[in-house]
Amino acid sequence: MNGADTAWIIVATALVLFMTLPGLALFYGGLVRARNVLSVFMHCYAIACLMSILWFALGYSIAFGSGTSGFWGGLDKMFLAGITADTLSGTLPEVLFFAFQMTFAIITPALIVGAYVERIGFGFVLLFSALWMLLVYAPVVHWIWGGGILSDGGILGEIGVRDFAGGIVVHETAGLAALVLAIFLGARRDATKPPHNPGMVMIGAAMLWVGWFGFNGGSQLAADGGAAMAITVTHISAAAASLTWALWERVKFGKSSLVGMVTGTIAGLASITPASGFVGPVEALVIGSIAGILCQEAVSLIRNKIKIDDTLDVFAVHGVGGIFGTIMIAVFGAGAWVAQIGGLVIVGGYTIAVTTALIFICKAITPLRVDEETEVGGLDLAVHGERAYEFNS
Repeated sequence: MNGADTAWIIVATALVLFMTLPGLALFYGGLVRARNVLSVFMHCYAIACLMSILWFALGYSIAFGSGTSGFWGGLDKMFLAGITADTLSGTLPEVLFFAFQMTFAIITPALIVGAYVERIGFGFVLLFSALWMLLVYAPVVHWIWGGGILSDGGILGEIGVRDFAGGIVVHETAGLAALVLAIFLGARRDATKPPHNPGMVMIGAAMLWVGWFGFNGGSQLAADGGAAMAITVTHISAAAASLTWALWERVKFGKSSLVGMVTGTIAGLASITPASGFVGPVEALVIGSIAGILCQEAVSLIRNKIKIDDTLDVFAVHGVGGIFGTIMIAVFGAGAWVAQIGGLVIVGGYTIAVTTALIFICKAITPLRVDEETEVGGLDLAVHGERAYEFNS
């Protein structure tokens, strides 16, 4: 065991949990109408709790068990069987590696929340998120990070998929699942009102930015120069994307908005995530600068032209950003084109197919969408018996 590595990953674990609670909850909560803000908080908090238990019970073993098929890790590490405080994973206590990866298993299904807020049944959220993490997220983790079929020497060649911190594993899977769910749900009955609290959105985005240092820097799994570089390129990409998003808004609309600028931050963070262990600061500047414009145009395309109500633009920001960053690894020569594109296609097809099947299964058990009265009146009071504000807006 290396003490410095262990100390850093303990901090990184806390930072990644901080991204979901409270960062993502505040970011998403500020973007919805006041009568639905508590439901967003509830979705994020409940998912964090449920994924923690499921990762402990099954998810970690599926992702990082000792199975040799290449498709899943098996069940030998269910409930952390055989793992003690002295068991090592590289230079780390394995229980710490488990905890660090658990925070990724929390935030990935939580990202999908942004696609279905303001109109989805709470029971459906819990059932779908549970099955999706176990049947989509955990197997994909094994394929790429757990020595599975898409890693080095797998079906895509000696140089497997390069995905440092989750461009495919986290952002593509969550983004595509969000898009599929938004299509099945259909548009909100009133999607015209603006975010109820842009200040809350900014605070949440700032927390995500800070937490992302643990997300990307921690993925080095060591306290070394690689972790320091990952943090540096993460910051540069986020800053560049924030500025280009705001500039592009001004060019198109004559004004730069706070919500737009901080959405650009998230686009830059998502885009650098897969490449953060393979590129330097100049490449990060290029990735972030392009991401701020690319993801903004993706938002416009999905909202205005394709007319899909992915409420908080999960696919356009996270999905497109993660896919773009994964491709840029090959552009900068840090990965093989066949592996990068092949990984995106294989994981994308699998995610769409299993997500679609899970939607049919889950909605046969519990309603997918709330009734019209609940949606119009707000989910906070009707579903959870609480409201954040005296007067809904």
